[in-house]
Amino acid sequence: MPTYVLLSSLTPEGRKTVKERPNRITEVNKEIEQYGAKVVSQYVVLGPYDFVTILEAPNNETVVRVSAELGSRGTIQILSMPALSVQSFAGGFKGKKG
Repeated sequence: MPTYVLLSSLTPEGRKTVKERPNRITEVNKEIEQYGAKVVSQYVVLGPYDFVTILEAPNNETVVRVSAELGSRGTIQILSMPALSVQSFAGGFKGKKG
């Protein structure tokens, strides 16, 4: 199944929600699965983003739906990117000259 990286930033409302209800993060991960994607791993990070989430999803449309649904709540902003494994990337060059 294709892999996606989501970089997320909490809005002020999102920070308030997480402070008051930290378990909300895992609740949202369960909601993501209802949209057809699977959270593989998730990290809280320092810097311009608050979370890095690795998803597996059947297609881009599923990830767009996840991003739109979650973003429409006004608690988070999401940058979604498809990702390839290094092995898959490197394998694309086998046998090619250039």
